[in-house]
Amino acid sequence: MTISHLALWTKDLEGMKRFYERYFGGRAGRKYENPQKAFESYFMTFDSGCRLELMRRGGDAPEGRAGINAGLAHFAFSVGSEAEVDRMTVLLASAGTEVASQPRLTGDGYYESVIVDPEGNTVEITV
Repeated sequence: MTISHLALWTKDLEGMKRFYERYFGGRAGRKYENPQKAFESYFMTFDSGCRLELMRRGGDAPEGRAGINAGLAHFAFSVGSEAEVDRMTVLLASAGTEVASQPRLTGDGYYESVIVDPEGNTVEITV
């Protein structure tokens, strides 16, 4: 199991993308946009293989979890397969962990579930 990525909410998506490109050598993937949710994001990849997801909500979109639209959004563990995402989600749910999102294929192509750790942090479990 490895940490897949960290995610930040930002108010200036393009400005943050330029910042991480210029000063940290990040390379942005294609921009993901979901007009129904007024959501857009970039995955930044760095030479070490580390990834950072920059996310923005636009217009009159509701605030993210816990009312946050800036700062840390979530971190993600890559567990290697869809079957392992499913297994871990069941295991955590049976232990009383809050499951915020059941396993699913997201609009930007990730198979994931989302849980909430004991102190309220959002954690994605991904392939």
